[in-house]
Amino acid sequence: MTTSSDQEARESMDNAKELVVDSIAETMDLYGVTRSAGTLYGTMYLEGDMTLDEMREKLGMSKPSMSTGVKKLQEFNVVKKTFRKGKRKQTYIAEKDFFQFFSNFFTQKWEREAKVNLHSIADAQDILTHVINENNVSEELKDEARETYHVMENSKKYYHWLHQLVEKIETGEIFDLIPLDTEEEEEDDTE
Repeated sequence: MTTSSDQEARESMDNAKELVVDSIAETMDLYGVTRSAGTLYGTMYLEGDMTLDEMREKLGMSKPSMSTGVKKLQEFNVVKKTFRKGKRKQTYIAEKDFFQFFSNFFTQKWEREAKVNLHSIADAQDILTHVINENNVSEELKDEARETYHVMENSKKYYHWLHQLVEKIETGEIFDLIPLDTEEEEEDDTE
């Protein structure tokens, strides 16, 4: 009787884990990480440290696909290489602190967004300045170039703000502005 109950409980637990892994994968897909890498992260998040062979067995993914996914997750600093005592194979573990995950993942994306766009705006404004200062260009085109230049200039405020946001997150100052929930945690549903 216990074996049957244990089997049903195991299936229920696996179903519960699958629900969370799927939602993590879907969420990461929204932010430009492949669904398979999101599934990989979610699985490691719930299962703990895993070797590539264990991941392949659990997820049915090819080893090269998993390796690529793990590398991408390492780039975002949300998966780290670990070692099990007495084992020769490398293991990987997911960042379990979602506040740290948020910090690692989003700050890299936002910093890149700010850098790429500010660089492009600077290049574009150089071109527009050349058009504005060109003697053989009509006043109508010069006015259009000036207007475009100013639109771009105004957009730089956002990228500078984004850089400040990244800085506040990286230093932890964001939690002074938006504190972590300090109220007593709700009663645990398992009791």
